[in-house]
Parts: sequence; structure tokens; C-alpha cells
Amino acid sequence: MITGQEWAKRIRTEVAKAVLGQDAIIERLLVALLANGHVLIEGMPGLAKTLVIRSIGSALGVKCDRIQFTPDLLPSDVVGTMIFQPKTGEFSVHKGPIFSNLVLADEINRAPAKVQSALLEAMQERQVTIGGQTFNLPKPFFVMATQNPVEQDGTYALPEAQMDRFLFKLSVDYPSAEEETIMMERWGQVTKQPSITAVSSGEELLELRKFVDEIYVSPQIKAYILELVRSTRTLTIPDASGARVLNFGSSPRACLALYQAGRAMAWLRESDHVAPEHVQDVFFEVMRHRVGLSYEAEAEGATPEKVLRKLLDEKPVPTSTGKAA
Repeated sequence: MITGQEWAKRIRTEVAKAVLGQDAIIERLLVALLANGHVLIEGMPGLAKTLVIRSIGSALGVKCDRIQFTPDLLPSDVVGTMIFQPKTGEFSVHKGPIFSNLVLADEINRAPAKVQSALLEAMQERQVTIGGQTFNLPKPFFVMATQNPVEQDGTYALPEAQMDRFLFKLSVDYPSAEEETIMMERWGQVTKQPSITAVSSGEELLELRKFVDEIYVSPQIKAYILELVRSTRTLTIPDASGARVLNFGSSPRACLALYQAGRAMAWLRESDHVAPEHVQDVFFEVMRHRVGLSYEAEAEGATPEKVLRKLLDEKPVPTSTGKAA
């Protein structure tokens, strides 16, 4: 039986041909694949957000389609439409790029709400409706989206309903000076562009998810996850002065996300059960886009990470989490 480390090493080795560093981001992407979740990657331009996603898709050996989101994009450009056939006098279905294993939604916040809504059914139910007909999406299916955190002109904030459908929101930072130097030396020539070989497959990924489902989660860990998520909702209650920390807390999807991602992280690190550190390692990625800061909190310099860090530090950590003897 293949282990989590063996599978991850295969993928990492291929992705490293095109992407330097970003080990934490790549690990979280592998966790999301194992947990059957979608990912939103946020970072400044030029930080290889698109490249790392395409490299993961190539190494995984799945069909990957890129959708460049723009203000004039239409829902039919994403999911497909009905086309009239003059020879038969009937309409036929033309499927859009959403019918792929890996959908790269590039600069997703550049499309208006009408287009964003086209992704809701696909991301949640893994199906789309065209002309009154419902079509299942291929398996595996996952959306990996990118967005720029600072550019405001020509962008649209993602609705909470869509944000909640992303398992993770990852933040990409600048590489180190050493890594940038290696980039210049390695890819500073047109003739040395990297080529990535498929070292896995969609079928293998579906089989690996069965191993993830066998990871044990103790009642203590379940209670720990529940307490972390539900605590965000108490922060929406105004204090004596009428101020509150959050406008909204995390939905039940956050519980499922921590549960699934914790199991995937445990399997990837070759543990037979979920430990507190597995939950803590994915806590910020799961939660940062599922809480909404109040105006008062923002005015005081609060960020989702600061609020979540305080919450995580205050909650008691379970001690007994393994299988009973």
C-alpha cells in the first residue's frame, strides 16, 4: 500500500521542476485534493499562483482547464450553453470548461456576481444545469482559484456563499532572496522551460481518498473542532458597549472542512489518527475566509488571523486522541 509520504514526494518532485519553494502551499494543495475540497489562492502578481496549480494538475495527470475571469465573462462561458443545430432543427448541449477534473479559475474576483453564481452548483453538488438538464461533473473534480489581494479596479468581492465553498484560502508570500537567485539561474533562459511528467492519476487520487476515510477521529478531537468553530459565532454577540468582533462566524461547513482536512493531513503525515496538531496546522487556512470582521474590529487593527490566533490559544487542547487499546 502506498503511503502519504511516498505519494506526496512523487508530486513534489515533479512540481519542483517548475516551482521553487512554496512547500507549505503545495502540502495544503495536496491535503485539499485528498479531502475533496476546493482552494482559493491569494497573493501578489508574479508569485507563481497559476503556475503551481497547473503544475499540480500536470503531475497528477488529470484534465486541467483554465478559465480567465474577466468583467465581460458570461455564465455560459463557464458551464456551457444550448446551441441550435440547423440541420436537425434541435438544440444540443455544448459543455463549457467546467467539465474538467481541475478547473483553474484565474483571477476569479474579476468576474461579476452573475458569473460567480454559475460556480455555486458545480462547487457544492459537483453538477451543472444547462437548458433544464443536469449533468454530473467528472471525478475527481475540484476548483482552484487565484486572486489579487490589493487590486480594486475592475474586481468584485466574492459572495460569502461562494467563499464558504472553498475548503482552504491560502496566502502566498514572496520568495527568499536565495530562491529568487536560483529562479534566475534555472529559468532565465527560454530553452530551459520546465516540463512536468504525470506521476499519478485521477483514479489513484480517488483510491487514496478511501485511505483518508479510514483515519480515526476521536470524540475529543470532534469536540475540539466543534468548540473552535462554534466559538467564532459567539464573537458576533455585541458586548456591553454594543461593539462586536465579528459580523458573522463560521458555518457548519467549517466543521466539515476541519474534520476532512485534519484526516487528510494525518494520512499525508502517516498517522493512523487525527491529533490536535493536524487540526491546528489547517485551522487558519480553513477559517480565515469564513469569518467577517466588524467595522469596530477593523478600526482597531484586527485581522482574521489575529482573531483566530487568540481563539486558538484560548481553547484547551485535547490530550487523549488515539485509538483505544
